[in-house]
Amino acid sequence: MELFLVKDQNQNFVNCTLLFYLNVAKLKTAYFCQNCGAQYPQWMGQCKNCGEWNTLAEEIVEKTPTKTFSSKSKQHIINIIEVETHEEPRIKTPSEELNRVLGGGIVLGSVTLIGGEPGIGKSTLLLQLALKMKKRILYVSGEESASQIKMRADRLTELQNPECYLFTETSVEKILHEAQKLKPDFVIIDSIQTLQSQLIESSPGTVSQIRECSNEIIKYAKENNIPVFLVGHITKDGQIAGPKVLEHMVDVVLNFDGDRNHLFRLLRANKNRFGSTSEIGIYEMISQGLKEIKNPSELLITKKFEELSGNAIAVTLEGNRPMLLEIQALVSSAVYGTPQRSSTGFDAKRLNMLLAVLEKRAGFQLGTKDVFLNITGGIKTDDPALDLAVVAAILSSNDDVSISEQYCFAGEIGLSGEIRPVPQIEQRISEAEKLGYEKIFVSNLNKIPKKKFGINIVEVSKIEVFHDFLF
Repeated sequence: MELFLVKDQNQNFVNCTLLFYLNVAKLKTAYFCQNCGAQYPQWMGQCKNCGEWNTLAEEIVEKTPTKTFSSKSKQHIINIIEVETHEEPRIKTPSEELNRVLGGGIVLGSVTLIGGEPGIGKSTLLLQLALKMKKRILYVSGEESASQIKMRADRLTELQNPECYLFTETSVEKILHEAQKLKPDFVIIDSIQTLQSQLIESSPGTVSQIRECSNEIIKYAKENNIPVFLVGHITKDGQIAGPKVLEHMVDVVLNFDGDRNHLFRLLRANKNRFGSTSEIGIYEMISQGLKEIKNPSELLITKKFEELSGNAIAVTLEGNRPMLLEIQALVSSAVYGTPQRSSTGFDAKRLNMLLAVLEKRAGFQLGTKDVFLNITGGIKTDDPALDLAVVAAILSSNDDVSISEQYCFAGEIGLSGEIRPVPQIEQRISEAEKLGYEKIFVSNLNKIPKKKFGINIVEVSKIEVFHDFLF
């Protein structure tokens, strides 16, 4: 019982007795943006942080007691000149394409997040890695049963690793407890959106759960110096699902993409604290899993029995890897009045810019014609060096004159119709020479090295000059 003194209408104190008082802790909730992870005390239609609408969801939050500050810290202030640097030890994986993207291998204690569309091959890639590596691997799955994973492993018949252990669990506390007992050399978690922590009462996949589970996993990786791979779902926009802070917390963010109707898969690094983000790895999906593509140019270029108009070969560069891509263009009269502009694998806005340059600077009447552009093999790239090959394919289809299969192109088109230089031209020329091409068209502003090449180098400056040289 508790005694309270209150005033009545005559301002006299009256004794009031509470018979029962239930001291029930009220659940504390907050609203989190499911897109960026921003927290708000009440619901609102638009997130002020990322600008998205209807992304706030109510979640239960529990404040953990804050730790008292201790003055006994092992860290101290140090001058940057006194800091000693050393190379991070790396684990070489059996996949050379993965090593290339990661910058030479997996760094000990690093946390890598790999995202991609459903069915693109994320789980297959990591399962192949677990079966090929001669180390103790803990493969945690919250989406599939152990028998489903074993069935996929049996499909990869040539791969065997007796030190690969499976654990189908979604509780992050149980996962880390088993990991401490097993002491693996490598941990794979598929996927981070299925995990949940007992400290948070929200459902799996929410911002609070993803943030808490990621914190615990990263802490485990850093303290035990064990590399961890996390599989992440993506949204309809192609972004990693969950709070944006997740991508800031991990060390490496990989994107595994490609068209499921095509065989090729591209592995790109959107973030890498230990290497470059410009490298890509190329895989081919076959019945036995993912196969590495050592020389993608030979597979991406189709051998034609007859010369056709509208085809051109572009020499592009992904990171330090040169590749040859086949550009296809179709120019026809507009039947429905309004001309159509469509591109697959190439930026549609850049295509419109190139068509405007051809009409304004070179006098080609393309304003009343449909233009369709395609990069074969389902490859997507934004290298400006493709401009010259795109223009060559469009002019070839417009004039209905074929381009020799022994010609290739590398150059950027400016708004005044000039052909601008592209970086690392020597590597592009060497790749074209290695594949047996006879002639490559480049900008006359490129600093061509003095060494002798076994390929004829044609330097052009304007689109008009380029057209005269080509046709």
